[in-house]
Amino acid sequence: MERSSAAVGAVRRLRTQAQQQYHQQQPPPCRPEKEGRDWGKPARGGSARLLLPESRAVLVLLLYLLGLRGLVYFSFQQLVQPARVSKEFNAPRARTYLENITAFGPRAVGSPENEVFTVNYLLEQVKAIETASNNVHKISIDIQRPTGTFSIDFLGGFTSYYDNITNLVVKLEPRNGAEHAVLSNCHFDSVPNSPGASDDAVSCSVMLEILYYLSKSPEPLQHAIIFLFNGAEESILQASHGFITQHHWAKSVRAFINLEAAGVGGKELVFQTGPENPWLVQAYISAAKHPFACIVAQEVFQSGIIPAETDFRIYRDFGNIPGIDLAFIENGYIYHTKYDTADRILTDSIQRAGDNILGVLKYLAKSDSLAKSHEYRHGNLVFFDVFGMFILAYPTRVGAIMNCVVTTLAILYLGKKILQPRKRAISYLKELAIAFGFTVLSWFATLVGILFVAVFISVIGRSLSWYTHFHVSGFLYGTAALAKLILVHTLVKKFYYKNTNQQFLAEIFFDVPVLFWSVTLALLTYLGLSSAFVSAIWVAFPLLTRLMTYKEFKEKGATVTFVTTYLLGMFFPYLYLIYLNWVIFEMLIPITGRSGSEIPPDIIMAAFIVTLSILLSSYFLNFIYLARSTKMTIITLSTVFLVTFVLVCSGIFFPYSSDSANPRPKRIFVQHLSRRFHNLDGQLTKSDSGMWINGLDYGGISYVTPHIPELNDSIRTKCEEDSPLCGLPWILPVDYLFRKNWYLPAPMVTPKNPIHFQLFSKEQMPWDSIKLTFEISGPSHMSLYLRVHRGATLARWSLGDGIPVVNVGGDYFVYYSHGLQALPWHFWIELKTSGESTNGMVTLGIATHYYFGEDQKTPQLNALLERFPNWTFPSSWVSTYDQFVF
Repeated sequence: MERSSAAVGAVRRLRTQAQQQYHQQQPPPCRPEKEGRDWGKPARGGSARLLLPESRAVLVLLLYLLGLRGLVYFSFQQLVQPARVSKEFNAPRARTYLENITAFGPRAVGSPENEVFTVNYLLEQVKAIETASNNVHKISIDIQRPTGTFSIDFLGGFTSYYDNITNLVVKLEPRNGAEHAVLSNCHFDSVPNSPGASDDAVSCSVMLEILYYLSKSPEPLQHAIIFLFNGAEESILQASHGFITQHHWAKSVRAFINLEAAGVGGKELVFQTGPENPWLVQAYISAAKHPFACIVAQEVFQSGIIPAETDFRIYRDFGNIPGIDLAFIENGYIYHTKYDTADRILTDSIQRAGDNILGVLKYLAKSDSLAKSHEYRHGNLVFFDVFGMFILAYPTRVGAIMNCVVTTLAILYLGKKILQPRKRAISYLKELAIAFGFTVLSWFATLVGILFVAVFISVIGRSLSWYTHFHVSGFLYGTAALAKLILVHTLVKKFYYKNTNQQFLAEIFFDVPVLFWSVTLALLTYLGLSSAFVSAIWVAFPLLTRLMTYKEFKEKGATVTFVTTYLLGMFFPYLYLIYLNWVIFEMLIPITGRSGSEIPPDIIMAAFIVTLSILLSSYFLNFIYLARSTKMTIITLSTVFLVTFVLVCSGIFFPYSSDSANPRPKRIFVQHLSRRFHNLDGQLTKSDSGMWINGLDYGGISYVTPHIPELNDSIRTKCEEDSPLCGLPWILPVDYLFRKNWYLPAPMVTPKNPIHFQLFSKEQMPWDSIKLTFEISGPSHMSLYLRVHRGATLARWSLGDGIPVVNVGGDYFVYYSHGLQALPWHFWIELKTSGESTNGMVTLGIATHYYFGEDQKTPQLNALLERFPNWTFPSSWVSTYDQFVF
């Protein structure tokens, strides 16, 4: 034991001596308590080295971060810059269009509201614009009602079939015509039970106003502008497919702008561009008056993390056309709900969208690049807006070079400390590696600890406590994360670095994030991700800050001048990271309210906040080692966490809100369902009926049960294992996201427009396969499931491109919708079998969805809906499910 103690003492003396040699110009290390003193008071012995008093340091950092957050908040609240507001686009007139469209109510595909009333209104407005247009332009109008089919690898993969849906297509071109065109796309249909003001009536209103202005302009266009008012986007992008694959004007389209929504109002974000074709981004940069765009949003969206698609996908994949995808992202809490009304969209939101889209369309319609777009196809851009004021953009190859230069500077900075006498270099490398290890340890410990809290919150049924009260997430997970980070480093400082020079520690723990961000930058650049520019910012600015503060810190320590210069130098990286995270939070939190019953939202939120805490604290870790103490900081953060934790566990923070001015509803699907199961002989073997209920978030119906006691876990839906998708009427193949649902017994439902299904023909094909042809007629929305039995294979079918697409669950899913006056749906499948099967070759299920009209509701369904509390949004309709074996 004595030898062991002596050895440990010798190692500590050697390490301390090495650090002293590395800092020969610094006074010898002394005990922390002898160094600590207030800013402005020099240390004894003539030294000017200072330490940070805890209370002042914390106050300064808190005010600094709150100030940055205030700037970001102001940036997002300023929807338009008055000096840049166009006098060309008339937002009040566009609002009138919006109010008139939403006055028709929900506009589901196939409904009179969508196929007749809205189409007639749009047609009336377009014809009035045509009558009053300048004679230098020519306006052509076409109503398209396409029928088609395609497959898409979205939601695990499925096939879509549409029949007689509606597109209103308007072409504005020079009087003598034009060979090339730019497409502007919106959709006027909505999801059931929602007026769809933001998604997407406001975009159609903006397009009408742009058409109005351009048609009156005496200035002729060089190229045509095609305005596509598509009537079937919510039925999974069907109308855009019908246009781009079948309309005779589609071949002239060289680029497109797609107008979408993931929220209600606010700023419209450019979140997808291309593919390639950097000239399109340059067009947006040149013409948009109120820019808001970021390559990070594009890479996040295209990664598939967000389960959504837009018409951009169709034009890109089926039309091979480049474009720009824009969407409103603010207040996604009421997106696709009854609260998505015209009055919630600010006129300034309409104005900025109109200014931007009008500017870009005019620019493209007069651009030589549009006609020669194939010559400018290759290459991508790194682009991001600077707080909504302007956009920075440069080619990705230039970005890669810049990233390499920044990485090289970091290597030179760190390398200078390594290229010293051997002992000093080894000592520095050792200390840097140890400090990096402690930092990673603090990250891991923080993540594990906070995730444990999130799991506990989820298990006791208190998830989403921050859904309405956003700041609760910060008080619950943010304070705990910061307290854990500070605690780990405080313990390291106290026990491992007990007698070590604080300035040396501050330098080492400044170098650690430089190393981390440099490695991240090199990795992202190697992977070809344009988002690497964020890491470049977090390396370049700190190195510049280090250069500005080096002399002051070396000679005097942590003075007021040092801290002020340091915070000013880090101003842009911190401001931009907070700005970027604001955008992510704006989209992330509302999505957790509709992300399914299987993904614990508190774990996602906790992980995100821990990551944010790690990033924001990375260049403030050195302050811990310069601080006289961190005791009160840890106690304060821990107290806030504990109080919030207790309040969350007690249920005081209710997740949802019925506040009419700012609702945060719980989303629920309620379907009055009747099911019938038939065997191979066609005999009815089972039937049942009830209210099938899906809560769209992780909380299920736990908060609803006290209001409707019979909705409880005793009526959890049982999966029919032998049936595709459990024998339940899914509108989309999302069963893997909603495994928890409820089935409350109710009387049978008998729609006045029932489904008619029959095997039309059965043929033995020459190539040893069997072809089954079916005929189905029913409501405007249906879902077809296929499960092939053991020993059989589905070789071909008449859907998509002829090659069956299997869903992630192993079944085949077909989404069907039709407009008005559709003929019965005929399709065939071709099966191969290895021999006779006693239980048939395939199980086929057909689900119907009555989204509108007299069949949408039943008295029993209405009675149940009235019992739901006012903080819920129960979207409801009647469904049937019929299953057959062949």
